[in-house]
Amino acid sequence: MNMSVSDLSVGCRFADYFLICGLDFDSGLEADRLSGDNLHVSPLDRSYKGKVLAHYPDNVHSNPFDEHAVLLLCLPAGLQFRTQKHILEPKFHSFVVTRENASRYYGYSLIFYEEVRNRNICSAMHTLQAMYITELSSGQTPPGHRKGSGKESSRSLPRSFKLAPHAGAALTYYDITKDKLYVAKSIALICQYPYVRVAQLFLENLFRSLPRQPGPGLSPESYVYNLLYEVPVPLPGQALRLYVPPSEPHLDPIPVVIRMPNPPEELPLLDYPLRVMFSILGVECVVQLFTCVLLEHQVLLRSSDFNKLMLVAECIVSLLLPFSWAHVYVPILPAPLYHFLDAPVPFVMGLHADSAAITIGSNGPRNIALGSEAALCLVDIDKPDIQLPEELPILPHRTPFIEELNHVLDKHQIQRPETEPTKLGAALNGSSYKHNNVGDGMSSSCTLPSGGLRRKHSFHDVLEWDESRPLNASPPGSPRRAPRRLDALQRIVDIVKRTGVNIDDVDADTVMPTAKKKVLNDEEQYNEDIRFNIAIRETFLNRFVHMFLMYENFVIMPDQDRDSWLSSRESMVNFDKASFLSDQPQRHRPFLSRFLETQMFATLIDNKIMANWGEYDANLQVFEHRIRAVRGRLGEGGLATRVYSVWAGGAPGPGGIWAACEVEVGAPGERLPHRAAYYRAFPARLDATALAPPPPSDRRTNSLKRIKNAKWQVKDCPPELLLGDIGRRLSTEVTPAAIAQNNRAFVEKLLKECKSKTKRMLLEKMGTEETDLGLGCEVSITGVEESTMIASLCDLLERLWSHGLQHKMGKSALWMHLTNYQELEQCSNSTKPIDPNYLTPALAWCVLRKRLDYLSSVGAEVESQQSTSSSRSRDSSRGGSRDSSRDRLSNSGTLERKSSQPPNPLRPLPENLTFDMRNVQAMTDIKTEIGYARAWVRLSLEKKLLSKHLRELLSDTTLLRSQYKRTAFLRCEEEREQFLYHLLTLNAVDYHCFTNTYPTTKLPYRVLIVPSRKASQTTANCWLSISGANGESTPKIPIPRNTNEFVFHHKNLGVLSTLRIGHDNSGLSPRWLLDQVYVRNEVTGHTYTFPCNRWLGTGVDDGSTERVVVAARTRDRSPRTPAPAQQALSPTTHLSTSTIQHMIGDCVNAIVKWHYQSKREKDANSLSVLLCGENGLVKCLEQAFLCGFKSARLFGKNLFIWDYFARVKDEFKMSLCDESATQSNKGCGVAYNCRQDQEHRAIWRCYCHLMDEIGSVGRSLGKDGKFQLFICLSLREHWLHRMLVPMSLTRVTIEMYEEQSFLRKRGLLTFLRQILEPLDEFDIVLENSLTQGI
Repeated sequence: MNMSVSDLSVGCRFADYFLICGLDFDSGLEADRLSGDNLHVSPLDRSYKGKVLAHYPDNVHSNPFDEHAVLLLCLPAGLQFRTQKHILEPKFHSFVVTRENASRYYGYSLIFYEEVRNRNICSAMHTLQAMYITELSSGQTPPGHRKGSGKESSRSLPRSFKLAPHAGAALTYYDITKDKLYVAKSIALICQYPYVRVAQLFLENLFRSLPRQPGPGLSPESYVYNLLYEVPVPLPGQALRLYVPPSEPHLDPIPVVIRMPNPPEELPLLDYPLRVMFSILGVECVVQLFTCVLLEHQVLLRSSDFNKLMLVAECIVSLLLPFSWAHVYVPILPAPLYHFLDAPVPFVMGLHADSAAITIGSNGPRNIALGSEAALCLVDIDKPDIQLPEELPILPHRTPFIEELNHVLDKHQIQRPETEPTKLGAALNGSSYKHNNVGDGMSSSCTLPSGGLRRKHSFHDVLEWDESRPLNASPPGSPRRAPRRLDALQRIVDIVKRTGVNIDDVDADTVMPTAKKKVLNDEEQYNEDIRFNIAIRETFLNRFVHMFLMYENFVIMPDQDRDSWLSSRESMVNFDKASFLSDQPQRHRPFLSRFLETQMFATLIDNKIMANWGEYDANLQVFEHRIRAVRGRLGEGGLATRVYSVWAGGAPGPGGIWAACEVEVGAPGERLPHRAAYYRAFPARLDATALAPPPPSDRRTNSLKRIKNAKWQVKDCPPELLLGDIGRRLSTEVTPAAIAQNNRAFVEKLLKECKSKTKRMLLEKMGTEETDLGLGCEVSITGVEESTMIASLCDLLERLWSHGLQHKMGKSALWMHLTNYQELEQCSNSTKPIDPNYLTPALAWCVLRKRLDYLSSVGAEVESQQSTSSSRSRDSSRGGSRDSSRDRLSNSGTLERKSSQPPNPLRPLPENLTFDMRNVQAMTDIKTEIGYARAWVRLSLEKKLLSKHLRELLSDTTLLRSQYKRTAFLRCEEEREQFLYHLLTLNAVDYHCFTNTYPTTKLPYRVLIVPSRKASQTTANCWLSISGANGESTPKIPIPRNTNEFVFHHKNLGVLSTLRIGHDNSGLSPRWLLDQVYVRNEVTGHTYTFPCNRWLGTGVDDGSTERVVVAARTRDRSPRTPAPAQQALSPTTHLSTSTIQHMIGDCVNAIVKWHYQSKREKDANSLSVLLCGENGLVKCLEQAFLCGFKSARLFGKNLFIWDYFARVKDEFKMSLCDESATQSNKGCGVAYNCRQDQEHRAIWRCYCHLMDEIGSVGRSLGKDGKFQLFICLSLREHWLHRMLVPMSLTRVTIEMYEEQSFLRKRGLLTFLRQILEPLDEFDIVLENSLTQGI
């Protein structure tokens, strides 16, 4: 490969800094106060203040040295002391730091222990130990120490200190006369790229190769200088050979090879072994964790090993390709930065198992000191165990994906986590594959080969292994039987058992020998890990490729220049989410709708748009390269059928990690002419002169050897080339000013997020209503997407309430605040005594404050009532109260105009916060605090009281101050007011988020019957039945006698649609004139009116004892309910033919439009309203049939349309019975045409059959009710427009209708038939209340 110098001149140095951290003997022993109060533990278990003793070089322009952050991460547990009784093996871990410009750099630290030879330090430690023992012996509790469960402390020396020197708490005892004291020290590298294996090899061997006795060997300055100034980072697609220190001083340096991948053909750099993560956690746990990270939940990792935290975090984030994590990312959280756990933003953090932020619960260290766990994913790496957030959707194709991953693991012979410790020898990186102790316990060290412990399996174990797992693989953690594959083997076993031979002790390997895994050396294992990394990452990426194979079709490209687009990017819609979701399977939409709202997906779309201006993102290029390859492999047929194509992999090419290197760095030479003969300990400071940077003219070093004509130039990497993922710019300082700055950044982000969420919810909902009204043409949001936005709002409220929380008392910070407020309201009642055992100190103080305020206000309230009563009497004598004016002041303090609608006779429901809380607490299908909080938010949003309730909750400043810190979001008054204002804007639209989310909960309904004054009483037994949009109908509910108002409980009916009411026509006076019925949901407050204004009883009106009426909202008309074009119609209303034509056309258009809505919108507005409502299709067709009807004038009595239908049925039956008369065109009066004979006979039969069904089932229905049932059923069966012509040809029509009627005038009949014909395209589904079971 020939490369120009210009191409090679952009490489940066492999390492920017080498540093040494430890104890500064000049400063002495000083406790680390930033790590918290740890005086309750032994001095050996405490953390002390360390210092960066030296770093080389002093500064790099592209990467300024951050001493504070580096010290925290090199010694994340602080400076620790040990004795010879502890395990003193060196420990390696890596870390990552995010700069203020959002770029990242990596660090690698090796922590080892050296003997303390300073007598002052030893004496100070001995003194602290004596003070601690004295406090325990005297029965005093050290500061911060919590006593046990009621047991008094012994005055003698604790028994734990009298045990054997290698057991229990004796490790924490230091005797200056017997024990040697050791202190931690760290040597570290700061690099731009995560070459973990080389960094660990360098640090471990640098520590081991230090000459401890006179003999050959290079000084540490020589190796450090070579790595800092002579080793560059290879360019993309190239490999580099460098040299690291040997494991022994007398050996030669070890050559190692590093390589930089070449995108887009290759994946970005990942040097952490995914093998270790899958071996520790298992496939299912990794997939669950991956789902939480994809949806940008808060992810908290826990382990007793810092390197495991970093490894799992880097591995799981690397699997997001082509997406990237753009939020808080702290894989190792030092003790002084525990306030980051309070961050109300998505994060990935790692917490040490012995951290003070973890409290010990009944089930172990599981309780994390967080404000809220609503969106928290807690992963215990050591167990392993995972605690998932609630309402987590399932990853698309989760089961096939897990099977595919298991196949890849089986192919590479990767072991799964099992109950027995089979992987004690697993390493955490690619260089040293030997056992590393994870604790300071006294269990003996156990060194095993990399294959781990392998137990003998019996012959029966083999029979229970999974059929998809090869026999040479490890048995799964949860074995599944595979009888089909091993049927033959099982039969052999049964035959052998019948012969009396015992096979229980037969080793499976003697019968079915397995291929043993080859023991690999470090280099071979590293290369195998790289191959496995590629296979796993390509599998994850392949899933994304197939999931978003056609995503480009939904990207909305801007029609403006780059600067204009960047300035308005946040307010623009760049991706058609609704259309994309409608193109996905229904079962995948819950996950995809939430994933499309994440920041990582928005960043990918932004990068796609930025590519139009020549700014290409590396991850996006890799993604689109794979998309083009899959499209070419599938072809047109595969794209149409969405066939999944498994990543097949490829043979290692010349660019693989195992390829020959292209550039070699010369081995290090001695930098010190007179180095020390030997070193008793690793020096605290190296020779600064020997490690001075070379002059700029000497930057092109002579140590680079050209291989394949390649040239190299080493220089500092410019900062613009180091920009990584955009993350939160948080300061790692722990000063009060820095913490306040971080909190301010959190508050600003929360307010900005609240503004964007409420704005989008409002615009999307208003866009849907605009489309329903015919004013817009955009695709409305689906029910899943709306539910996702509301769930996102619930998560945002949880994060708001968890920010700045002083003490955690539950999993939901919002619900904790609500319950505390409810307790205060209950206790503030002066008639109820205060139970001191029931309240916390903070709540007790709040109760006392409320009692005092109440007592002080009683006197003023009584005086004001006395003064106002006298003034009201004077005002009434002048002509009435002023409350009868047109305007009135509402309880909320806003001026409300009196409505022109008739007043609601039902007593209004309370609109306070505690009333809704009691309703939510009464729901039996909710089991968790987070569930209660989300139900309360949904209920308040549906009732348009969310902003009012939260304002009421936050108005109690005493409670607010007792629970939240001064820097909390809820205590920032200006931001809090803006937040409540943004929530108030949601009142402009209607939500049914509570009604639609909890369809199985049991709710109370209040019914108020308003009879007419003419006949308000009846002797019959009355009943009613209500139907709703959820598909549920109540049974016949008896109406109590002597009362018109009652309450019943039933499973959530949804938005009410129809009501059936009737009686049994019993008693002396059964006739009942019903005006209307009111039904109210006592939880949501939705009130529905069912107008009737008809008689119930035989011998009056149309003789109906049962009527079906359609609901109309009275409190606030839903925008999906079509507004009436004119006043309600009655049978006596006579309209012109043109008016009737317009009305029928509007009704048909509304029904057609309804069928093109989404399923959730159809449920919200029942089809019954469009068919049987006040201005529905049935009422309009009734007007058409009444037009020109001659009932009253010719027959002397009031005939109904149903009488005409009955006479038509009789004439059709006569024509069907008299075939000869029909053929001769005589007798029945029907105008006969032989070519229409077959079609007409079919219509006659259908008509007669339908009339007979209605007559047999609807005996309690009146004539108008039967007409409505006939129209609905004929529409459902697609017969209505076909019946009109045969009906118009009958003799009955000529007798009962005038010439200008719809049935006799040809033009009007043609219009009626053609306007109803488009309804044949739809399958009309009717409610059971309308069909009477037909």
